[in-house]
Amino acid sequence: MATRKKNDSPSGMQAQPFAELMQQMAHLPQISPAALAELQVDYLKQAAALWNASLGQGEAPAVGDRRFAAPEWRASPAASFMTQLYLLNGRTLGRMAAAVEGDDKTKARIRFAVQQFVDAASPSNFLALNPEAQKLALDSHGETLARGLQHLWGDVQRGHVSQTDESAFEVGRNVATTPGSVVFENALFQLIEYAPLTREVHARPFLLVPPCINKFYILDLQPDNSLIRYAVAEGHRVFVVSWRNPDESVKHLGWDDYIADGVIQAIRVVQAISGEQQVNALGFCVGGTILATALAVLAARGEQAAASLTLLTTLLDFADNGILDIFVDEASVRLREATLGADAPQGPQLLHGQELATTFSFLRPNDLVWNYVVGNYLKGEAPPAFDLLYWNGDSTNLPGPMYCWYLRHAYLQNELKQPGRLTVCGEKLDLGAIQAPVYIYGSREDHIVPWQAAYRNTQILKGKRRFVMGASGHIAGVINPPAKGKRSHWIAKSSALPADPEAWLKGATEHPGSWWTDWSSWLAAHAGARKAAPKAPGNRQYKPIEPAPGRYVKVKA
Repeated sequence: MATRKKNDSPSGMQAQPFAELMQQMAHLPQISPAALAELQVDYLKQAAALWNASLGQGEAPAVGDRRFAAPEWRASPAASFMTQLYLLNGRTLGRMAAAVEGDDKTKARIRFAVQQFVDAASPSNFLALNPEAQKLALDSHGETLARGLQHLWGDVQRGHVSQTDESAFEVGRNVATTPGSVVFENALFQLIEYAPLTREVHARPFLLVPPCINKFYILDLQPDNSLIRYAVAEGHRVFVVSWRNPDESVKHLGWDDYIADGVIQAIRVVQAISGEQQVNALGFCVGGTILATALAVLAARGEQAAASLTLLTTLLDFADNGILDIFVDEASVRLREATLGADAPQGPQLLHGQELATTFSFLRPNDLVWNYVVGNYLKGEAPPAFDLLYWNGDSTNLPGPMYCWYLRHAYLQNELKQPGRLTVCGEKLDLGAIQAPVYIYGSREDHIVPWQAAYRNTQILKGKRRFVMGASGHIAGVINPPAKGKRSHWIAKSSALPADPEAWLKGATEHPGSWWTDWSSWLAAHAGARKAAPKAPGNRQYKPIEPAPGRYVKVKA
């Protein structure tokens, strides 16, 4: 066995294999030899500087990473050095991924895969390498480890990593509590009508279509951050689609079913109950895609069912799908069709909700996966009660044929935006035939529906359009009540909507607080005159079935 020389260093022990890996990568055509050589030189130079700093011959750079913020990481020279070397390795792997020569999707996939590896390999994720978790275990005489094992076993039984104290919430008890009644149900959804909070309401009803890949109560978490309650308090007669959590009995349903028996049926019931021919309609995320499709089908039949349309973080043009684009190509879509679709050998199947939930969590692994692995299992900490994360973990299934149609025709082939390209419910689809004025919202830090992608809806829809951009991400940007005075939003001084989103942004002004107030004023202008609020939900044809939030939303995947 070879003996270690006196001048051997930990950096040499770890940097040499890393350098050898880069040398091996030189044989791959995706990275130019010049770029690889530059990376190797930079890496060895920084690794040597770190080793010298560990010997007191220099100063190590500041870590600036909250995973290593606890004082135990700095108190241990070995842990401090290990942290610095891990971060250097991660940066270098990221630079290697960025240096790959190839098409944009290939490069994005490599960057994503490398980042997943880097995040998973963090020393904070392992008890043997985490001095903070070790100290907690020693100070508690092993109690934190015992609790961590209990949390791990509980999560194994639940089938997912707990992000919140799930026992703290119950749908209908302390989330989704806005009063109302289910006034219609079929195999796809329940329709909820909410009880008025004002003596008078606008004549024109307001129908919300949430995403079918999540539960609707993201729009009704708590009274102080509920978009549903806010709309009711603003004097609207509010109806909400509560999608069924699909089971084996509906696994065969397709996109057309969600249009005809979903949104169009909901519109018909709202029209019948309210006595109004037109509704104000709002769609959130894929709920907006489904809603716009339904309105286009009705437009092809000569009916303009919407007096106004609000689209929140919605994709109609799938040219820029954000980070989700890396999962979609011809091969992956064919695989889904062969295993889940209508023509699958074993017949159509369900896409199980936990698979979707896990995918979305790994889009932000440090925040939504490893953070809880460390806290729950290594430190023995019970996750705090947080309504948003409870909703995030309350996953939903999807019928395979519906999901496969959406993947192919929207994400892969981007056909929804092409007039006449698709036939839905027997009608040639043209989103431009929707004549309603449209309020389009995008979130600036949205990684699922980039705001630029949401903005491109302004180039597809032809009615009078207004685009507003809010701060934060896909959920937090939308759920931003005015009373909290948080975040900000951007509105352009001009009503012009240039094709380039960045050109719009240059002409936009930032305003403090929520975008809800701007939208509320816009919506009120399309809601009609006020009249006495209804004394009871539904009507003779559509009588109340049960109190809100109904049974469907309580079904677990």
